[in-house]
Amino acid sequence: MSTATQSLVAPRSGALTLARDYAELAKLRVTTLIIMTAWCGYYFGALKSGVSSLSWGLFHALLGIGLVSGGTAALNEVMEWETDGRMRRTAQRPIPAGRFSLLHATLVGTLMTLGGALYLGLALNPLTAWLALGTSAVYLGAYTPLKKVHPICTFVGAFPGAMPGVLGWTAARGQLEWGALVMFAIVFFWQFPHFYSIAWLYRQDYEDGGIRMLPVVEPDGKSTGRHILFYSLALIPISLLPALLGMSGKLYFAGALVLGIALFYVGRRLATSKLATGNARSKQRARQLLQATVFYLPLLFALMMLNTR
Repeated sequence: MSTATQSLVAPRSGALTLARDYAELAKLRVTTLIIMTAWCGYYFGALKSGVSSLSWGLFHALLGIGLVSGGTAALNEVMEWETDGRMRRTAQRPIPAGRFSLLHATLVGTLMTLGGALYLGLALNPLTAWLALGTSAVYLGAYTPLKKVHPICTFVGAFPGAMPGVLGWTAARGQLEWGALVMFAIVFFWQFPHFYSIAWLYRQDYEDGGIRMLPVVEPDGKSTGRHILFYSLALIPISLLPALLGMSGKLYFAGALVLGIALFYVGRRLATSKLATGNARSKQRARQLLQATVFYLPLLFALMMLNTR
């Protein structure tokens, strides 16, 4: 039996290390990006309602969404702890490294997910609570098991991945509207160059873990390159919709166009390199694309919020 199942929490060297393990369990960096996206959704929902975007409602929304996101991440690590243990970049996560037990991580993840959804329902509105629970269910019930089956997992996972902005909007408005769907579309299309660059960069890790991402199934990179080109190009007109729908102004339009073209350029360099996924030069370009996607989304949303109409 793995040490991960022998005790609730293995002895720790200090509170700081324990806090770091909980942050890793909840995938703090990913959860932070989710919270930022939800904030943008709440901002525009509150603006449409004519109320302050800096209020207790924002606090309730970000806390509840953050709890559901962190709890879902923890349950994902519970489901994939054996896979994580076979991959170099995830082998030191708390469960495969034996610092948390499966029982402890399951309890933490379940309490955070259900508690966060309940908090959203009580503090804000039932719609946001149910959407948050549904997002978690699709992520854990569809995307996570599909990763071991077929590359379509990336497409399926893009649906729950694009929900944070929608949740922020419904937290402020209590209903689904076109503005929320625009934010959904932006994040939906953004995810493909982002996650394909990660899968390209860590192809060997994913293969070792039995995860059937597209670069693993087709190591020559041609199909992955076509997907990167398609979604990066489609993201450009999608990202302009906030300006066309009156959510943001001309400065945003120009900035979104520049950011979109820049991201497409970086993606095109990788997609047209004609290099296999294992090639060192292709990995360098995949890392550049990953960095570009990491900068793209926060900059786009910041510009969108700063240039509201």
